[in-house]
Amino acid sequence: MRKLLLALLVLSIAYVSDVSAKSLAGVTLPDSYNAGGANLALNGAGIRKKGGFIKVYAGGLYLKAKTGNPGQIIAADEPMVIRLHFVRDVGKGSIQSAWNDGYKKSAGGSYNALKPKIDQFNAFFSSGVKDNDTYDIIYVPGKGITVKINGAEKGTIAGLDFKKATFGIWLGAEPADDGLKEGMLGK
Repeated sequence: MRKLLLALLVLSIAYVSDVSAKSLAGVTLPDSYNAGGANLALNGAGIRKKGGFIKVYAGGLYLKAKTGNPGQIIAADEPMVIRLHFVRDVGKGSIQSAWNDGYKKSAGGSYNALKPKIDQFNAFFSSGVKDNDTYDIIYVPGKGITVKINGAEKGTIAGLDFKKATFGIWLGAEPADDGLKEGMLGK
């Protein structure tokens, strides 16, 4: 009986440790994701906050091999995913404005050339975000960025240039949220 209780205690501690490592703002992110035939591992996760304290979403970055190098991740032409799990409602105008601001900072001088792709990306978000919505931004080489909202595919935008600008929103020199960037990099 004593051994059974000890085994259950060890299992419960392992379970709690495993869940807490991936649980943020009441959201549990999966520890893996399959994209383009590649099994990706959760590199890291963090919380996007507006104004420094209003929680908007939990974000996770999935890669083939863990790394804390944002430049390497942005430049890599390999499968990767960013999952956003929203913890509050966000209006259509606000989400599209946030994407545009992120692309302006991330793409820099390439923004105008990427504008048609950015407009196509924004069109995927034709309604506001609801609490508990999940957005998967999936990059597969040779295919491009595919967006899934709550598991439903919205479309794909080709181009490594667009992938770099998109992942730069969270991992670039001027990220959407410094704390989220650090979390996604596993720091």
